[in-house]
Amino acid sequence: QVQLVESGGGLVQAGGSLRLSCAASGSIFSIPAMGWYRQAPGKQRELVARIISDGTTTYADSVKGRFTISRDNAKNTVYLQMNSLKPEDTAVYYCNAVVTTIYWGQGTQVTVSS
Repeated sequence: QVQLVESGGGLVQAGGSLRLSCAASGSIFSIPAMGWYRQAPGKQRELVARIISDGTTTYADSVKGRFTISRDNAKNTVYLQMNSLKPEDTAVYYCNAVVTTIYWGQGTQVTVSS
C-alpha cells in the first residue's frame, strides 16, 4: 500500500509560482506512474501532469510551458513546479500513484488571485 501526502499549496498572485510536493510512504522507484490532478469547484477532476518510471512526462495543454513535474526517487517525492500561475489554476491539487491500484493523496489547495 502507498500513502501519499501533498504539501506546498497556498495563496499566490497571478504570475507567481508555487512548488507542490508529494511524499510517498515507501520507495517510488518501482511505481510505474505518478501524477498530479486538480479539481476546481463544480468541475471534474482533471489530469495536470504525469511522469512514468523512465522519466517520460505528459502535461495538460493548459499547463504546458508553465508547469514541470519531476520525481526524486531518493527522497520518494514527486514535485510539481508551477510558474506563471493564472486564476484558472485555482483548484485542489491531488497526487496519485498507479501501481496495481490507484492511490490518492488528500489534496492541497492552490488559490491564485487576480
